[in-house]
Amino acid sequence: MSIDLLFLIFTFCLLLAGYPVALTLGGASIVMAVIVWAGGQFDGALFHAIPSRIFGVLTNPILVSIPLFVVMGYLLEKSNLAADMLGAAARLFQRSRAGLCISVTIVGTLLAASTGIVGASVVTLGLFALPSLLARGVAPHVAAGTVAASGTLGQIIPPSIVLIVLGDQISNAWQKSQLDSGNFAPDTVTVTDLFLGAILPGLLLVGLYCAYFLLFHRGTTDADLAEIEDEAVAQDVTRSTGLVLVLPLLLIIAVLGSILAGIAAPSEAAAIGAFGALLIAGRRLSWGKLNEVVQESAHLTAMIMLIVVGASLFSLTFRGLGGEETIASFLNSLPGGTLSALVLVMGLIFLLGFFLEFLEITYVVVPLVAPVLLAMPMADGSAMSPVWLGILIALNLQTSFLTPPFGVSLFYLRSVAPESLTTPQIYRGVAPFVVLQLLALGIVVAFPQLATFLPRAVFGQ
Repeated sequence: MSIDLLFLIFTFCLLLAGYPVALTLGGASIVMAVIVWAGGQFDGALFHAIPSRIFGVLTNPILVSIPLFVVMGYLLEKSNLAADMLGAAARLFQRSRAGLCISVTIVGTLLAASTGIVGASVVTLGLFALPSLLARGVAPHVAAGTVAASGTLGQIIPPSIVLIVLGDQISNAWQKSQLDSGNFAPDTVTVTDLFLGAILPGLLLVGLYCAYFLLFHRGTTDADLAEIEDEAVAQDVTRSTGLVLVLPLLLIIAVLGSILAGIAAPSEAAAIGAFGALLIAGRRLSWGKLNEVVQESAHLTAMIMLIVVGASLFSLTFRGLGGEETIASFLNSLPGGTLSALVLVMGLIFLLGFFLEFLEITYVVVPLVAPVLLAMPMADGSAMSPVWLGILIALNLQTSFLTPPFGVSLFYLRSVAPESLTTPQIYRGVAPFVVLQLLALGIVVAFPQLATFLPRAVFGQ
């Protein structure tokens, strides 16, 4: 077995063993590079690229938007705005179990478009929506699946942190594939392209969720349950239904509208969102809550950036060992051409999602396979769309939040769910939504226009 594959297997074994991701990626890379360099099989000049790699990560203008979007998400979570939103939506569908589940999905969509943080959305919905669903007679496994899946919409609906980091990787992969093919002035791929490309697939997924509720959970609630005061979602709700839903919509328009209209870059729009979230939160936030926002935002941002640095060192070492050529040779040799390679990569990402988080997959797997896929011709001879590939990977990565045993949304929900809701019920509840996510993935594979139409319509690409 070649050294590059041994390094890849060694790193994944360490990750699966539970060692810290960022330290594993960076540490294993440096140790392996030193060992192989001592044996004369690694170019020592690559060591000089490490400082510039780290500096490039920390000064990346795309990644600057991450801490601002994180702050925006935590501000909305700590202000309990989701409780008001859920109460407003629930009033519209209060007599139908399907309607209650749809209302949670609507609120999850609004939270996704205004926060982009899956953990915050799942915890918020788990605290405020789960007790309501259970009290209204919704089956425990259905309630659990609804909350976990709706909270996970923040992964695909912009502004999503996943789309931001994925956009950075897809952009680098596209540039490399084009340079390798001899195109020294390729069109750029931006996070804005992925934001636009994710809108229709995201709405498709929301539609599939709602259709599932209408087809399989249409039963009305009992009369006495319909009259129960919903304490979980009606706490101090003094605003009208319209106003409660309008405020998040205005924030979404301000953030996404400024990006899509070309008025602001993602980092600038993130600053607008953080300021707008602070205005919306207003007097809801005490100094203690504001301190929690700052601390949790700093913790999450530091974790993301450390993983990015470690993954950058991993990519540098793997390429120095010749791993990129090995993967390119393998994918190009598959029968069936580009479609077979794409299906294999999607299957690999789905399986890795059972054991790894989206950041590890994004920064370990995507840099290795995306340049190869983007260099392979489609059936009609055209180049593969980087936006289409990015959205396919994003949809695929969304399943990693719901697949046991390490789906992070399952852990978030378990931490706030009542003891009466068992872990097997949570696993049973999310299973249909994983199937729906894979169905959405298949639909976008069959109809690439769902991902490419809006970017082309707006930018003419």
